[in-house]
Amino acid sequence: MIKNEKIKASEVHLTGVDGENLGVVPTPEALAMAKRLKVDLVCTSLLSSPPPCRLIRAGAAKEAAQQERKRERGPKVKEIRLTPHIEEHDLETKRRQAENILSAGDAVLFVVRIQGKEGAAAKELLEDLLKQLRPVGAKKTGIQLSGKQAAVQIDPL
Repeated sequence: MIKNEKIKASEVHLTGVDGENLGVVPTPEALAMAKRLKVDLVCTSLLSSPPPCRLIRAGAAKEAAQQERKRERGPKVKEIRLTPHIEEHDLETKRRQAENILSAGDAVLFVVRIQGKEGAAAKELLEDLLKQLRPVGAKKTGIQLSGKQAAVQIDPL
């Protein structure tokens, strides 16, 4: 992302702070407008001529770049382990923890350890968690029962 004086094009296709189209403007004039409004002039793409640029409030450009990098790397998968006979309060804590992870943009992998004939209880527990977390995430995989564990991955919306 190129901004302010580093933009070398002679003219730019300018978009205002509120998204309004300001048309093709000479670069020095666009820089003067940015300084007058106390915002940054940010070039969004170098592939076209004239390059599209936006007036963005100071600091917002940096935040946008960070969000873009986070989207590029994809969500991390954080694992939360449970047992089929978890106490209600502990389950609520794990659910809240999962909500925080999902709202931060990362995925959650719930893993329930199974012993003996606890498979049905584990599946029921995961289905209940999926219902409760539907507003903040969607399941990527179905509930997978395999040997000594049941697992489901939930991706952020």
